[in-house]
Amino acid sequence: EITALLSLYGGQFSSEQEIHGNSPFWILGLPSEEMARGLMRRTVCAKSVFELWGHGRSAGELYTSLKSYPVDKMLPYLQSDSSYKIHIHTFNKTLTQAQKIQKIDALEFLPFKGKVNLKNPEHIFWILEDYGMDPNKVPEEPFHLYFGRWIADGQRELIESYSVKKRHFIGNTSMDACLSFIMANHGRVKPNDLVYDPFVGTGGLLISSAHFGAYVCGSDIDYNTIHGLGKASRKNQKWRGPDENIRANLRQYGLEQHYLDALVSDSSRPVWRKGTLFDAIITDPPYGIREATRRTASQKETVKSADRSTENPIFVSSNYHLSDIFFDLLKFAAEYLVMGGRLVYWLPVYRPEYTEEIIPQHPCLKLISNCEQMLSSHTSRRLLTMEKVKEFKDEDQDSSLSAGQYLPYRGHNSFREKYFSGVKKRIAKEEKDNQK
Repeated sequence: EITALLSLYGGQFSSEQEIHGNSPFWILGLPSEEMARGLMRRTVCAKSVFELWGHGRSAGELYTSLKSYPVDKMLPYLQSDSSYKIHIHTFNKTLTQAQKIQKIDALEFLPFKGKVNLKNPEHIFWILEDYGMDPNKVPEEPFHLYFGRWIADGQRELIESYSVKKRHFIGNTSMDACLSFIMANHGRVKPNDLVYDPFVGTGGLLISSAHFGAYVCGSDIDYNTIHGLGKASRKNQKWRGPDENIRANLRQYGLEQHYLDALVSDSSRPVWRKGTLFDAIITDPPYGIREATRRTASQKETVKSADRSTENPIFVSSNYHLSDIFFDLLKFAAEYLVMGGRLVYWLPVYRPEYTEEIIPQHPCLKLISNCEQMLSSHTSRRLLTMEKVKEFKDEDQDSSLSAGQYLPYRGHNSFREKYFSGVKKRIAKEEKDNQK
């Protein structure tokens, strides 16, 4: 997420970041404080950003680093008519109050002239200490120490304020608010972008993009979901209410002006005019358990099928294999994304057989990031971010996936049996408990 936002706002990781790759404290190179504030107005992963005045592997190195920091950069924040306070934050260790005071007193060589104000200071300074990532092996002394001036906090409060638990319209697979904002940041969504979700469901992914100022739209094959009809997914509620729909969700958060519309449509048969339309495509394709993988049947399949879908009054549907879902998704993104636009989506993975070769590829799309979310010891899903780097041409029409990437998903039934081993039982138990 941070890397994506750095590429959006400008800036880069410090060369020292490679040395401290496992540290929760990262050193970034940003050209201005305003850019740092812009970064923190977006991120839900980072907690805070500081102007770094000094750092070292020991207290002595930290003090030496602070003494070499230019005094003219310090003085504006140390004036006699200003107020300040100093915080101490230790990662993976708890200090006593006496230890904290001792560390603060050791900074008396800094030219502080203002008054201490613990309740409402003008400037806040932090001592950050890194005691490693292993709670079972906490060292006596920190691996690294930092001192800096606090600039801004991240947007972690969005996770609670946009919680699915408080949302007006939800479905079986409504995306978690934190992941939704991370996906929008991976897609580098910015004001006035046009963002599309081809498997929109209840529109959870549209909300985060709209929050960042984009205009959002989506489509889904499920007539009932798009129109807010049918059985409710919320506990102790049998049927959806007349005002339960995607638009109502965006209205709930004051984002209705960014909502274009959602339409009933089959993602395997795009209804859009030819050309580059979307700045980002952010989606969570169905995996076939809690949400069915369906598409409209071909004419041959329609003749063979005697059953019309009971959930959807319009479409006669057929199976939509996982392999075909990702094949069509990448092809659609290659054709309809603007140059430099991003596709962000989830890929289900059976961990014992996972290799990078199974990741879908397209000649017009470059893989930017591949992040894993563990679900169990055998299953996970990967958040894939791809960027359009080449204009789509007719010869790319049938070259979306090489045989190497495509074949692992051809065994659709066996893949699903492995991936959802145990998942069906857990879902059945949840539904039984909900009924109780």
